[in-house]
Amino acid sequence: MELLKRTAAQPKHTERVLQFGEGNFLRGFVDWMIDRLNKENGGDYGVVLVQPLSSPMLDKFINDQDGLYDLYLRGLLNGEKVEETRVVECVTRCIDPYSRTDEFFECAANPDLRFIVSNTTEAGIEYKEGDDGSSFADTTFPGRLTMFLKKRYDLGLPGFVLFPCELIDKNGDCLKECVLKYAKDFGYGDEFVKWVEAENHFTNTLVDRIVTGYPRDNAAEMCEQFGYQDNVIDTAEIFHLWVIEGDKKYAAEIPFTDIGLNVLWTDDVTPYKKRKVRILNGAHTMMVLAARLAGLESVGEAMNDELIYSFMHKGLFKEIIPTLDLPKEELEQFANDVIERFKNPFIKHLLLSIALNSVSKFKVRDLPSLLEYMKEFGREPECLVFSLAALIKFYKGDEANDDPKVMEFMKNASPAEILASEDCWGQDLTMLLPSIEKYLALIDEKGIREVMKTVID
Repeated sequence: MELLKRTAAQPKHTERVLQFGEGNFLRGFVDWMIDRLNKENGGDYGVVLVQPLSSPMLDKFINDQDGLYDLYLRGLLNGEKVEETRVVECVTRCIDPYSRTDEFFECAANPDLRFIVSNTTEAGIEYKEGDDGSSFADTTFPGRLTMFLKKRYDLGLPGFVLFPCELIDKNGDCLKECVLKYAKDFGYGDEFVKWVEAENHFTNTLVDRIVTGYPRDNAAEMCEQFGYQDNVIDTAEIFHLWVIEGDKKYAAEIPFTDIGLNVLWTDDVTPYKKRKVRILNGAHTMMVLAARLAGLESVGEAMNDELIYSFMHKGLFKEIIPTLDLPKEELEQFANDVIERFKNPFIKHLLLSIALNSVSKFKVRDLPSLLEYMKEFGREPECLVFSLAALIKFYKGDEANDDPKVMEFMKNASPAEILASEDCWGQDLTMLLPSIEKYLALIDEKGIREVMKTVID
Protein backbone atom coordinates (compact mmCIF):
# COMPACT_ATOMS: atom_id res chain seq x y z
CA MET A 1 0.00 0.00 0.00
CA GLU A 2 1.39 3.41 -0.97
CA LEU A 3 2.25 5.97 1.67
CA LEU A 4 0.12 9.09 2.19
CA LYS A 5 1.75 11.85 0.10
CA ARG A 6 0.99 15.38 -1.08
CA THR A 7 -0.51 15.93 -4.49
CA ALA A 8 -0.32 18.99 -6.72
CA ALA A 9 -3.60 20.10 -5.14
CA GLN A 10 -2.01 20.09 -1.66
CA PRO A 11 0.85 22.62 -1.81
CA LYS A 12 2.69 23.45 1.40
CA HIS A 13 1.65 26.62 3.19
CA THR A 14 3.93 29.50 4.13
CA GLU A 15 5.72 28.64 7.35
CA ARG A 16 4.29 31.02 9.95
CA VAL A 17 4.16 28.76 13.02
CA LEU A 18 7.04 27.11 14.87
CA GLN A 19 5.73 24.31 17.06
CA PHE A 20 7.79 22.72 19.83
CA GLY A 21 6.04 19.35 20.03
CA GLU A 22 5.24 16.86 17.29
CA GLY A 23 3.12 14.58 19.45
CA ASN A 24 -0.50 13.56 19.33
CA PHE A 25 -1.96 16.39 21.38
CA LEU A 26 -0.79 19.38 19.36
CA ARG A 27 -1.45 17.60 16.08
CA GLY A 28 -4.96 16.77 17.25
CA PHE A 29 -5.66 20.21 18.70
CA VAL A 30 -3.70 23.25 17.47
CA ASP A 31 -2.76 21.87 14.04
CA TRP A 32 -6.36 20.78 13.46
CA MET A 33 -7.46 24.37 14.15
CA ILE A 34 -4.83 25.81 11.83
CA ASP A 35 -5.79 23.35 9.10
CA ARG A 36 -9.41 24.46 9.41
CA LEU A 37 -8.32 28.10 9.29
CA ASN A 38 -6.50 27.42 6.03
CA LYS A 39 -9.36 25.53 4.43
CA GLU A 40 -12.35 27.48 5.74
CA ASN A 41 -10.98 31.01 5.93
CA GLY A 42 -8.44 31.16 3.13
CA GLY A 43 -5.55 31.09 5.57
CA ASP A 44 -1.93 30.43 4.68
CA TYR A 45 -0.44 29.08 7.88
CA GLY A 46 2.26 26.43 7.60
CA VAL A 47 3.53 24.72 10.74
CA VAL A 48 7.12 23.60 11.31
CA LEU A 49 7.27 20.90 13.98
CA VAL A 50 10.28 20.78 16.29
CA GLN A 51 10.90 17.73 18.45
CA PRO A 52 11.45 18.57 22.12
CA LEU A 53 13.17 15.19 22.52
CA SER A 54 15.30 13.34 20.02
CA SER A 55 13.12 10.70 18.38
CA PRO A 56 14.31 10.01 14.82
CA MET A 57 11.55 7.59 13.89
CA LEU A 58 8.63 9.98 14.44
CA ASP A 59 10.41 12.77 12.63
CA LYS A 60 11.00 10.35 9.73
CA PHE A 61 7.38 9.12 9.68
CA ILE A 62 6.06 12.71 9.50
CA ASN A 63 8.50 13.84 6.84
CA ASP A 64 8.01 10.70 4.73
CA GLN A 65 4.35 11.72 4.47
CA ASP A 66 5.18 15.37 3.63
CA GLY A 67 3.68 16.41 6.96
CA LEU A 68 0.25 14.97 6.11
CA TYR A 69 -1.78 12.81 8.50
CA ASP A 70 -5.35 11.75 9.11
CA LEU A 71 -7.17 13.04 12.18
CA TYR A 72 -10.16 10.98 13.30
CA LEU A 73 -12.58 12.82 15.59
CA ARG A 74 -15.22 10.82 17.40
CA GLY A 75 -17.68 11.50 20.19
CA LEU A 76 -21.11 12.83 21.04
CA LEU A 77 -22.47 16.15 19.82
CA ASN A 78 -25.90 17.17 21.08
CA GLY A 79 -26.55 13.56 22.00
CA GLU A 80 -25.69 12.15 18.57
CA LYS A 81 -22.64 10.06 17.68
CA VAL A 82 -20.33 12.02 15.42
CA GLU A 83 -17.34 10.68 13.50
CA GLU A 84 -15.20 12.83 11.24
CA THR A 85 -11.94 12.14 9.45
CA ARG A 86 -9.84 14.78 7.72
CA VAL A 87 -6.37 14.94 6.24
CA VAL A 88 -4.50 17.69 8.09
CA GLU A 89 -2.33 19.53 5.58
CA CYS A 90 -0.84 22.50 7.48
CA VAL A 91 2.34 20.77 8.70
CA THR A 92 5.25 21.43 6.33
CA ARG A 93 8.05 19.39 7.97
CA CYS A 94 9.37 18.04 11.25
CA ILE A 95 12.84 18.93 12.54
CA ASP A 96 14.90 16.93 15.01
CA PRO A 97 16.99 19.86 16.31
CA TYR A 98 19.51 17.52 17.92
CA SER A 99 20.62 16.02 14.62
CA ARG A 100 19.71 19.02 12.41
CA THR A 101 20.49 21.97 14.66
CA ASP A 102 21.42 24.29 11.78
CA GLU A 103 18.07 23.63 10.08
CA PHE A 104 16.30 24.54 13.32
CA PHE A 105 18.13 27.86 13.71
CA GLU A 106 17.61 28.69 10.03
CA CYS A 107 13.92 29.04 10.87
CA ALA A 108 14.80 32.19 12.84
CA ALA A 109 15.71 33.88 9.54
CA ASN A 110 12.22 33.38 8.11
CA PRO A 111 10.52 36.80 8.15
CA ASP A 112 7.09 35.14 7.76
CA LEU A 113 7.46 33.21 11.01
CA ARG A 114 5.15 34.83 13.56
CA PHE A 115 3.81 32.32 16.09
CA ILE A 116 5.44 29.85 18.48
CA VAL A 117 3.43 27.01 20.02
CA SER A 118 4.70 24.50 22.58
CA ASN A 119 3.63 21.43 24.48
CA THR A 120 6.69 19.93 26.15
CA THR A 121 4.80 18.35 29.11
CA GLU A 122 4.38 20.02 32.49
CA ALA A 123 8.08 19.46 33.25
CA GLY A 124 9.18 21.10 30.00
CA ILE A 125 9.04 24.69 31.21
CA GLU A 126 11.91 24.62 33.65
CA TYR A 127 14.97 26.65 34.49
CA LYS A 128 18.25 25.02 35.46
CA GLU A 129 20.68 27.21 37.32
CA GLY A 130 24.29 27.09 36.16
CA ASP A 131 23.52 26.55 32.46
CA ASP A 132 25.86 28.77 30.42
CA GLY A 133 24.29 28.02 27.04
CA SER A 134 27.29 26.13 25.71
CA SER A 135 25.34 22.94 24.94
CA PHE A 136 22.17 23.01 22.84
CA ALA A 137 21.36 19.39 23.64
CA ASP A 138 21.81 19.66 27.39
CA THR A 139 19.75 22.78 28.04
CA THR A 140 16.00 22.84 28.64
CA PHE A 141 13.23 23.82 26.23
CA PRO A 142 13.21 27.44 27.52
CA GLY A 143 16.99 27.47 27.08
CA ARG A 144 16.74 26.35 23.46
CA LEU A 145 13.95 28.86 22.88
CA THR A 146 16.19 31.61 24.29
CA MET A 147 18.93 30.61 21.83
CA PHE A 148 16.41 30.72 18.99
CA LEU A 149 15.15 34.16 20.01
CA LYS A 150 18.75 35.45 20.13
CA LYS A 151 19.26 34.32 16.52
CA ARG A 152 16.09 36.20 15.60
CA TYR A 153 17.23 39.33 17.46
CA ASP A 154 20.65 39.28 15.82
CA LEU A 155 18.98 39.29 12.39
CA GLY A 156 16.97 42.39 13.26
CA LEU A 157 13.63 40.66 12.72
CA PRO A 158 10.45 41.18 14.78
CA GLY A 159 9.48 38.88 17.64
CA PHE A 160 6.69 36.38 18.10
CA VAL A 161 3.33 35.68 19.68
CA LEU A 162 3.87 32.63 21.89
CA PHE A 163 1.21 30.08 22.86
CA PRO A 164 2.60 27.62 25.42
CA CYS A 165 0.11 24.76 25.96
CA GLU A 166 1.82 23.04 28.89
CA LEU A 167 -0.61 22.23 31.70
CA ILE A 168 0.78 24.52 34.37
CA ASP A 169 -0.64 27.72 35.85
CA LYS A 170 0.39 30.89 34.03
CA ASN A 171 2.38 28.89 31.47
CA GLY A 172 3.25 31.95 29.40
CA ASP A 173 4.46 33.94 32.38
CA CYS A 174 6.55 30.97 33.53
CA LEU A 175 8.09 30.51 30.08
CA LYS A 176 8.95 34.20 29.81
CA GLU A 177 10.52 34.16 33.28
CA CYS A 178 12.72 31.23 32.27
CA VAL A 179 13.75 32.92 29.01
CA LEU A 180 14.78 36.10 30.81
CA LYS A 181 16.82 34.12 33.35
CA TYR A 182 18.59 32.23 30.57
CA ALA A 183 19.22 35.46 28.68
CA LYS A 184 21.14 36.69 31.71
CA ASP A 185 22.94 33.37 32.26
CA PHE A 186 23.92 33.12 28.58
CA GLY A 187 25.29 36.68 28.62
CA TYR A 188 23.03 37.91 25.83
CA GLY A 189 22.99 41.50 27.13
CA ASP A 190 20.45 44.09 28.21
CA GLU A 191 19.39 45.07 24.69
CA PHE A 192 18.32 41.51 23.92
CA VAL A 193 16.33 41.42 27.17
CA LYS A 194 14.58 44.65 26.16
CA TRP A 195 13.78 43.10 22.76
CA VAL A 196 12.29 40.00 24.39
CA GLU A 197 10.13 42.22 26.59
CA ALA A 198 9.02 44.61 23.86
CA GLU A 199 8.79 42.44 20.75
CA ASN A 200 7.44 39.13 22.05
CA HIS A 201 4.01 38.48 23.52
CA PHE A 202 3.83 35.48 25.87
CA THR A 203 0.20 34.39 26.35
CA ASN A 204 -1.14 32.24 29.19
CA THR A 205 -3.36 29.47 27.86
CA LEU A 206 -5.71 26.70 28.93
CA VAL A 207 -6.20 23.78 26.54
CA ASP A 208 -8.90 21.15 26.74
CA ARG A 209 -9.39 18.18 24.44
CA ILE A 210 -8.90 14.45 24.97
CA VAL A 211 -6.52 13.31 22.23
CA THR A 212 -6.30 9.53 22.21
CA GLY A 213 -3.51 9.33 19.64
CA TYR A 214 -2.56 6.54 17.28
CA PRO A 215 -5.36 3.93 17.01
CA ARG A 216 -3.26 0.80 17.37
CA ASP A 217 -6.22 -1.57 17.48
CA ASN A 218 -7.72 -0.54 14.16
CA ALA A 219 -5.04 1.45 12.29
CA ALA A 220 -4.67 -1.26 9.63
CA GLU A 221 -8.40 -1.31 9.01
CA MET A 222 -8.47 2.49 8.75
CA CYS A 223 -5.63 2.50 6.21
CA GLU A 224 -7.50 -0.06 4.12
CA GLN A 225 -10.46 2.33 4.06
CA PHE A 226 -8.23 5.30 3.21
CA GLY A 227 -6.53 3.40 0.40
CA TYR A 228 -3.05 4.42 1.58
CA GLN A 229 -0.70 3.85 4.50
CA ASP A 230 -0.70 6.51 7.23
CA ASN A 231 1.84 5.84 9.98
CA VAL A 232 0.91 8.85 12.12
CA ILE A 233 -2.89 8.73 12.31
CA ASP A 234 -4.21 10.74 15.24
CA THR A 235 -7.55 10.41 17.06
CA ALA A 236 -9.39 12.78 19.39
CA GLU A 237 -12.76 13.63 20.87
CA ILE A 238 -15.12 16.19 19.30
CA PHE A 239 -14.99 18.71 22.16
CA HIS A 240 -12.28 21.36 22.11
CA LEU A 241 -11.56 24.53 24.08
CA TRP A 242 -8.61 26.91 23.95
CA VAL A 243 -8.63 29.86 26.36
CA ILE A 244 -5.94 32.45 25.64
CA GLU A 245 -5.03 35.20 28.09
CA GLY A 246 -3.47 37.92 25.99
CA ASP A 247 -3.98 41.10 24.02
CA LYS A 248 -7.01 40.57 21.80
CA LYS A 249 -5.37 42.46 18.94
CA TYR A 250 -3.40 39.30 18.18
CA ALA A 251 -6.62 37.35 17.63
CA ALA A 252 -7.00 39.14 14.30
CA GLU A 253 -3.65 37.72 13.15
CA ILE A 254 -4.82 34.13 13.61
CA PRO A 255 -8.64 34.42 13.54
CA PHE A 256 -9.80 31.08 14.93
CA THR A 257 -13.03 32.63 16.20
CA ASP A 258 -14.02 33.71 12.68
CA ILE A 259 -14.70 30.08 11.76
CA GLY A 260 -16.55 29.23 14.96
CA LEU A 261 -13.77 27.42 16.82
CA ASN A 262 -14.13 27.30 20.60
CA VAL A 263 -11.23 29.69 21.20
CA LEU A 264 -11.70 32.38 23.86
CA TRP A 265 -9.43 35.42 24.21
CA THR A 266 -9.62 36.84 27.71
CA ASP A 267 -7.88 39.19 30.13
CA ASP A 268 -7.69 36.44 32.76
CA VAL A 269 -7.54 32.69 32.19
CA THR A 270 -7.92 31.95 35.93
CA PRO A 271 -11.75 31.60 36.05
CA TYR A 272 -11.67 29.17 33.13
CA LYS A 273 -8.90 27.13 34.74
CA LYS A 274 -10.97 27.04 37.93
CA ARG A 275 -14.05 26.02 35.94
CA LYS A 276 -12.23 23.14 34.28
CA VAL A 277 -10.64 21.86 37.50
CA ARG A 278 -13.83 22.15 39.56
CA ILE A 279 -16.34 20.89 36.97
CA LEU A 280 -14.53 18.42 34.70
CA ASN A 281 -11.82 17.14 37.03
CA GLY A 282 -13.96 17.63 40.13
CA ALA A 283 -16.86 15.61 38.72
CA HIS A 284 -14.46 12.80 37.82
CA THR A 285 -12.94 12.64 41.29
CA MET A 286 -16.28 13.04 43.06
CA MET A 287 -17.78 10.12 41.15
CA VAL A 288 -15.13 7.52 40.40
CA LEU A 289 -14.41 6.00 43.80
CA ALA A 290 -18.07 5.55 44.68
CA ALA A 291 -18.65 4.09 41.20
CA ARG A 292 -15.73 1.69 41.65
CA LEU A 293 -17.01 0.63 45.08
CA ALA A 294 -20.34 -0.01 43.35
CA GLY A 295 -18.59 -2.51 41.05
CA LEU A 296 -18.20 -0.47 37.86
CA GLU A 297 -15.07 -0.32 35.68
CA SER A 298 -15.30 2.70 33.37
CA VAL A 299 -16.68 6.21 33.13
CA GLY A 300 -18.97 5.07 30.33
CA GLU A 301 -20.50 2.41 32.57
CA ALA A 302 -20.97 5.00 35.30
CA MET A 303 -22.79 7.34 32.92
CA ASN A 304 -25.12 4.52 31.92
CA ASP A 305 -25.83 3.63 35.56
CA GLU A 306 -28.88 5.64 36.63
CA LEU A 307 -27.87 5.84 40.28
CA ILE A 308 -24.24 6.87 39.69
CA TYR A 309 -25.27 9.34 37.00
CA SER A 310 -27.87 10.95 39.28
CA PHE A 311 -25.29 11.27 42.06
CA MET A 312 -22.75 12.90 39.76
CA HIS A 313 -25.40 15.19 38.22
CA LYS A 314 -26.64 16.42 41.59
CA GLY A 315 -23.14 17.04 42.90
CA LEU A 316 -22.18 18.90 39.75
CA PHE A 317 -25.21 21.14 39.32
CA LYS A 318 -26.34 21.59 42.93
CA GLU A 319 -23.03 21.72 44.80
CA ILE A 320 -20.08 22.54 42.51
CA ILE A 321 -21.56 25.06 40.07
CA PRO A 322 -23.09 27.27 42.81
CA THR A 323 -19.58 27.93 44.17
CA LEU A 324 -18.19 29.28 40.87
CA ASP A 325 -18.26 32.91 39.77
CA LEU A 326 -18.74 32.72 36.00
CA PRO A 327 -22.26 33.24 34.54
CA LYS A 328 -24.57 30.36 35.48
CA GLU A 329 -25.61 29.68 31.87
CA GLU A 330 -21.98 29.42 30.82
CA LEU A 331 -21.15 27.06 33.69
CA GLU A 332 -24.15 24.84 32.98
CA GLN A 333 -23.30 24.65 29.28
CA PHE A 334 -19.75 23.62 30.14
CA ALA A 335 -21.09 21.03 32.60
CA ASN A 336 -23.42 19.60 29.96
CA ASP A 337 -20.48 19.42 27.55
CA VAL A 338 -18.51 17.57 30.23
CA ILE A 339 -21.30 15.04 30.70
CA GLU A 340 -21.44 14.45 26.94
CA ARG A 341 -17.68 13.89 26.97
CA PHE A 342 -18.01 11.41 29.83
CA LYS A 343 -20.59 9.53 27.75
CA ASN A 344 -18.32 9.32 24.69
CA PRO A 345 -18.80 5.70 23.52
CA PHE A 346 -15.47 5.72 21.67
CA ILE A 347 -13.33 6.24 24.78
CA LYS A 348 -13.02 3.65 27.55
CA HIS A 349 -11.73 5.65 30.52
CA LEU A 350 -11.07 3.24 33.37
CA LEU A 351 -12.13 4.31 36.85
CA LEU A 352 -8.95 2.91 38.38
CA SER A 353 -6.87 5.11 36.06
CA ILE A 354 -8.69 8.21 37.26
CA ALA A 355 -8.45 6.98 40.87
CA LEU A 356 -4.65 7.32 40.82
CA ASN A 357 -3.49 9.71 43.59
CA SER A 358 -7.05 10.44 44.65
CA VAL A 359 -6.12 12.09 47.95
CA SER A 360 -4.19 14.91 46.29
CA LYS A 361 -6.78 15.11 43.50
CA PHE A 362 -9.64 15.51 45.98
CA LYS A 363 -7.71 18.24 47.79
CA VAL A 364 -7.27 20.27 44.59
CA ARG A 365 -10.43 19.42 42.67
CA ASP A 366 -13.25 18.91 45.19
CA LEU A 367 -12.28 20.20 48.60
CA PRO A 368 -12.41 23.89 47.52
CA SER A 369 -15.99 23.40 46.26
CA LEU A 370 -16.94 21.59 49.47
CA LEU A 371 -15.54 24.33 51.71
CA GLU A 372 -16.90 27.21 49.64
CA TYR A 373 -20.34 25.60 49.61
CA MET A 374 -20.31 25.35 53.42
CA LYS A 375 -19.17 28.96 53.72
CA GLU A 376 -21.81 30.27 51.33
CA PHE A 377 -24.79 28.14 52.30
CA GLY A 378 -24.04 27.25 55.93
CA ARG A 379 -24.52 23.49 55.43
CA GLU A 380 -22.60 20.52 54.12
CA PRO A 381 -22.85 19.57 50.43
CA GLU A 382 -24.12 16.00 50.65
CA CYS A 383 -22.61 14.57 47.46
CA LEU A 384 -19.17 16.05 48.04
CA VAL A 385 -19.05 14.94 51.67
CA PHE A 386 -20.27 11.48 50.69
CA SER A 387 -17.57 11.30 48.00
CA LEU A 388 -14.96 11.99 50.69
CA ALA A 389 -16.40 9.11 52.73
CA ALA A 390 -16.22 6.91 49.63
CA LEU A 391 -12.58 7.94 49.20
CA ILE A 392 -11.75 6.88 52.75
CA LYS A 393 -13.59 3.59 52.24
CA PHE A 394 -11.76 2.98 48.95
CA TYR A 395 -8.34 3.48 50.53
CA LYS A 396 -9.18 0.84 53.15
CA GLY A 397 -9.28 -1.70 50.31
CA ASP A 398 -6.58 -3.03 48.03
CA GLU A 399 -7.14 -1.07 44.80
CA ALA A 400 -5.81 2.33 45.84
CA ASN A 401 -2.77 3.54 43.91
CA ASP A 402 -0.96 6.44 45.52
CA ASP A 403 2.27 7.39 47.23
CA PRO A 404 3.14 4.44 49.51
CA LYS A 405 3.16 6.64 52.61
CA VAL A 406 -0.27 8.02 51.73
CA MET A 407 -1.68 4.53 51.16
CA GLU A 408 -0.27 3.21 54.43
CA PHE A 409 -1.68 6.15 56.39
CA MET A 410 -5.12 6.02 54.75
CA LYS A 411 -5.39 2.25 55.21
CA ASN A 412 -4.48 2.22 58.90
CA ALA A 413 -5.65 5.58 60.28
CA SER A 414 -9.07 6.18 61.80
CA PRO A 415 -11.53 8.54 60.07
CA ALA A 416 -10.78 11.15 62.75
CA GLU A 417 -7.04 10.90 62.11
CA ILE A 418 -7.56 11.08 58.35
CA LEU A 419 -9.74 14.18 58.54
CA ALA A 420 -7.31 15.88 60.92
CA SER A 421 -4.34 15.30 58.57
CA GLU A 422 -3.06 18.62 57.28
CA ASP A 423 -0.56 16.64 55.19
CA CYS A 424 -3.49 15.24 53.21
CA TRP A 425 -5.85 18.21 53.07
CA GLY A 426 -3.81 21.27 53.97
CA GLN A 427 -6.13 21.87 56.93
CA ASP A 428 -8.13 20.16 59.65
CA LEU A 429 -11.43 18.70 58.38
CA THR A 430 -12.67 17.15 61.63
CA MET A 431 -15.82 19.29 61.45
CA LEU A 432 -16.95 16.71 58.84
CA LEU A 433 -16.36 13.73 61.17
CA PRO A 434 -20.01 13.11 62.24
CA SER A 435 -21.18 12.92 58.61
CA ILE A 436 -18.20 10.86 57.45
CA GLU A 437 -18.61 8.32 60.28
CA LYS A 438 -22.34 8.11 59.55
CA TYR A 439 -21.75 7.42 55.87
CA LEU A 440 -19.00 4.87 56.53
CA ALA A 441 -21.20 2.98 59.00
CA LEU A 442 -24.11 2.97 56.54
CA ILE A 443 -21.89 1.77 53.69
CA ASP A 444 -20.74 -1.16 55.86
CA GLU A 445 -24.31 -1.92 56.89
CA LYS A 446 -26.28 -1.40 53.68
CA GLY A 447 -23.75 -1.16 50.84
CA ILE A 448 -22.64 1.80 48.76
CA ARG A 449 -25.65 1.87 46.44
CA GLU A 450 -28.27 2.03 49.17
CA VAL A 451 -26.47 4.92 50.84
CA MET A 452 -26.13 6.80 47.55
CA LYS A 453 -29.88 6.60 47.11
CA THR A 454 -30.35 8.54 50.33
CA VAL A 455 -27.80 11.15 49.25
CA ILE A 456 -29.54 11.99 45.97
CA ASP A 457 -33.10 12.00 47.36
